[in-house]
Amino acid sequence: MKIEKLIEKIEGEAKLYLDFEQDRVSDATIEFELFRGIEHILKNKPFLDSLVITPRVCGICNHAHLIASVRAIEDGLRSSGVDIELSSKANLIREFTLSCELIQNHIKWLYLTIFPKVNEILGLSSVDNYALRASYVSATITKAMALFAGQWPHSSYVVTGGVSCDPTYVEVLQAQTYIDEVIRFVEEILLGISIDKYLSFGSISSLNELGGDMGELFDAIGSSYLAHSGKGHDRFIVFGDCLCFKTGKSVPTQVRKIDPKYVEEFTQTDSNSKAVTYKQRQYEVGPLARGMISKDPLIKSLHKRYKDSIFSRIYARIHEVLILLSYTKRILKELDLSEPSCSINKLDTKHISFDGIGVVEAARGSLIHKSRVEDGKIKEYEIIVPTQWNLSNGLDGEKGIAVKSMIGCSSSKEAELVFRSFDVCSACAIH
Repeated sequence: MKIEKLIEKIEGEAKLYLDFEQDRVSDATIEFELFRGIEHILKNKPFLDSLVITPRVCGICNHAHLIASVRAIEDGLRSSGVDIELSSKANLIREFTLSCELIQNHIKWLYLTIFPKVNEILGLSSVDNYALRASYVSATITKAMALFAGQWPHSSYVVTGGVSCDPTYVEVLQAQTYIDEVIRFVEEILLGISIDKYLSFGSISSLNELGGDMGELFDAIGSSYLAHSGKGHDRFIVFGDCLCFKTGKSVPTQVRKIDPKYVEEFTQTDSNSKAVTYKQRQYEVGPLARGMISKDPLIKSLHKRYKDSIFSRIYARIHEVLILLSYTKRILKELDLSEPSCSINKLDTKHISFDGIGVVEAARGSLIHKSRVEDGKIKEYEIIVPTQWNLSNGLDGEKGIAVKSMIGCSSSKEAELVFRSFDVCSACAIH
């Protein structure tokens, strides 16, 4: 038996085809029908135009695309002999705004996608104000971001050599106030305990102390068949060299070094999204991967019991919110406003040629931009997004990450929850 499901509210749409044998999913195919062609739009444009065009790839993780794009330019300029050295101030502001984007993304995914789907599958009563909670946190953290970025989404305040903003001491205090406001929400509503107490936990045996929405969610999943559902290949990879994460690959628990030159894209005949491999193997990207590569004690403890399941994937993403909130507080304390915002005053762009690569950790996982520039114009532009890593249909006889995770599910609803646990982004994947 084959079932077709249209998956909506994933920053676009996707079709999910599920094959059932003996009341279990035996195979799955993921199809992205639409095509946007951002890579083609960028061709023959002045290379600085990518700083305006690439944030339009996605309305959710647009800032990550902006950072990846500017990193590709800066990498290429350095390789062509241009001296670029970012101030600590510029680096920290970029880190702060990117962290804010990840936090709001994680929270919206949790309240608008995961809670309703888990409640539907397990037959639990739904809370009417999930959307209000998501909106409150998202709006508050976005205000903090906008103090530096000017707007969100589609901000373009990041420039070659730094940032265009020059924040005042008052604006930094405002940002601290917004972060404190989000922390209060997290402690009172999401956790039921203080973040400091939570971060002192050494293993998942301490998670029974959790209250709030997080405690209820994990009690519901942990006591159901969903706890071990959604297992994939148990292979993880992280490329981003910013934020508070480490790079590397984990197979299955040993962390090894990586090199982006071994990343390859492959066209899929059944989808407008390309598949991605590292040394011809498929890897999961995202918060669970970041926790595994960084050897986070709580993530490692959870993984030891539940492996790469729905439970681990959901937990890792909420856990990352708490890590990033602490990180943003530290950034604001370390920010030295006397430093320059940008190290480049003038740049002759007409006769520059280079190959550059920019890597960043977006909410859903590793994001890579590659740019080839000749005489100031973009000749080739390649965007490799997290959804391509997680949502391919498979290569060389090996199932894709999400496809492998859906096999064995007992219903189409369970399979859809597994699918959505990767926080799919159609817009990013069909460029």
